Amino acid sequence: MKIIRHNQTDFDAALANVLAANSLFDPQIEERVRGIIQDVAARGDTAVLELTERFDKVKLTAAQLRLTAPTTSALRKAIAVANRNISTFARRGMPKAWTMRNAQGGRVGEKFDPIRRVGIYIPGGTAPLASTALMTITLAKVAGCREIVACTPSTNPDLLYAIKVAGATEIYRIGGAQAIAAMALGTKTIKRVLKVFGPGNAYVTAAKKLLFGQVAVDLLAGPSEVLILADDTADPRFIAADILAQAEHGSGEERVWLVTTSRRILDETPGEIARQLAALPRSALVDHVLAKGTVLVLAKNLAQAVTITNRFSPEHLEVMTKNAASVAKKLTTAGAIFLGPWTPTVVGDYIAGPSHTLPTGGAGTAFSGLTVDQFMRRTSLIEYTASALRKSLPTLEAFGQVEGLTAHVESARIRAKNQS
Repeated sequence: MKIIRHNQTDFDAALANVLAANSLFDPQIEERVRGIIQDVAARGDTAVLELTERFDKVKLTAAQLRLTAPTTSALRKAIAVANRNISTFARRGMPKAWTMRNAQGGRVGEKFDPIRRVGIYIPGGTAPLASTALMTITLAKVAGCREIVACTPSTNPDLLYAIKVAGATEIYRIGGAQAIAAMALGTKTIKRVLKVFGPGNAYVTAAKKLLFGQVAVDLLAGPSEVLILADDTADPRFIAADILAQAEHGSGEERVWLVTTSRRILDETPGEIARQLAALPRSALVDHVLAKGTVLVLAKNLAQAVTITNRFSPEHLEVMTKNAASVAKKLTTAGAIFLGPWTPTVVGDYIAGPSHTLPTGGAGTAFSGLTVDQFMRRTSLIEYTASALRKSLPTLEAFGQVEGLTAHVESARIRAKNQS
């Protein structure tokens, strides 16, 4: 792991170097993914099946792509509890139609309609992410989407049960960039969707970037991240446990950071990580992330620590400081903020309610996490009376004259003349 201290001469350069390392913008990955997309566009199901055999080591026929979910699961009770929280949170976020009168008396407003057909990617990889099915598909169901397509490389029965409970209407055994391409472009077996959702590895995220415009996408949610902002009140055992929890995801591109104002925390955390790591079954995966993607930063004070944290724009941000809620008001770029020592990221991963699909790779500076309204289309509504149109005519004429669009203005003027 890399350690950076505020008093080293190259402090700013070292931080900039760490921030520059980002798998979301790897040109080699994008080039490979571009080839996958072109193949699926040209050959449809045939390409999907060949790519599935090459990358997932599974030989399938087109008829075997669609999966049927089991009717029960060992996780049945846990899935029900989590789904209830997620559904309740999503319903609170449902946008509501509204109208108002503008200055000329015209009625304007907005209405919201569910996107008819959506596609959701559920990663498989080294862990069957049943929680991700709930954190994505449930929102589509609450929004009222009629057709909810789920793609996953996994056949884990608990994952498939979660996908079904969450509300998917179709499930396909496809992973990686080829799954995103199939949903976005359509094949003989998989009808094209209108918007693609869901997290994934760097290849999945690159596919979403490259297909944007041909299909709508939610956000850039790539390899997982956590940043822990800690002062001297924090417990190194908790910090180490949360760093290891993120590092065990398994893609090798995860990023874990500690930004602290305490030399004690900086000194004690590495030893605590090593002690806890010895007991983990996925230690080989974690070792790679600790070596490649782990950074510990010693800040000179809390103000500098907050500034550094906002520059990192982490997916998950844990605040283990005095007055954590007050500190959180200054943190403006995180995907989700976890306040205090008793709120590890895992509660957000599994049960709290807000979706755990969050922006990564610095995208949090402008993107927010997944919410129910992203499964809906906003349409503006405009209704004028004859009186409101007459009152608007001088302003319309002024704009039309400047822009040289005579017919624009005439379309309003002809109506006004017929009312005089």
